[in-house]
Amino acid sequence: MKWLGGALGAALMLLLVLPLVALVCSSSPAELVGGLRHPLFLPALGLSLRTSALSLALVVLGGTPLALWLVPRRRLQALVELPVVVPPAVLGVGLLMAFGRQGVLPTGLPFSTAAVVVAQVVVSAPFYVSAAVSAFRRVDPELVLVARTLGATPFKAWWRVALPLAAPGLLAGAALSWARSLGEFGATLLFAGNMTGVTQTMPLAIFSALEQDIDAAVSLSLVLLAVAVVALAGMRR
Repeated sequence: MKWLGGALGAALMLLLVLPLVALVCSSSPAELVGGLRHPLFLPALGLSLRTSALSLALVVLGGTPLALWLVPRRRLQALVELPVVVPPAVLGVGLLMAFGRQGVLPTGLPFSTAAVVVAQVVVSAPFYVSAAVSAFRRVDPELVLVARTLGATPFKAWWRVALPLAAPGLLAGAALSWARSLGEFGATLLFAGNMTGVTQTMPLAIFSALEQDIDAAVSLSLVLLAVAVVALAGMRR
């Protein structure tokens, strides 16, 4: 049985690694440069970087106090984590039903750059909030209590004691959240559309390029792969 488990593990490892290796080996330097000159590349890259940076800022600003509120409320944490298991396409339809012109809260958000940010926030926030909740739960409450007895206000005790201790977990959650928003596809496509320079992020540009120019699709994919590797390295550290 031991050899069977090892064989299954090796097969799974191969399945996980082989597509990435094949992607890296499928493009020569000349083809990569040619793909990076594709007209879809720069607009999609710029839009992805801007929207993912903005969505990360919103997630951190809103997710940090939400995580603190959820620390003693374990049952409610499942509601925040629900978007992780819901298919992105379902989230996209849900966003349309919530913020479309005939939605629960009628707005002009759909098919705009702002819609890209909203979709990214919805799909990426659970990763940061979950990491932040875990990080804050690992902070020894007695350390915060000692700071309070020494005269620190609740906010100062949190800022000077709890936040530095939880910082590694918060940074890891932020990196994972940013990588998730940068790679978001389904919810963005349905809620924001696929308009070059307006809502076409890198994943959507890959989708469009794949129908016309495989080299461009590979080049864009390699850029996102490089970003994922950097994000993973940061989380590991």
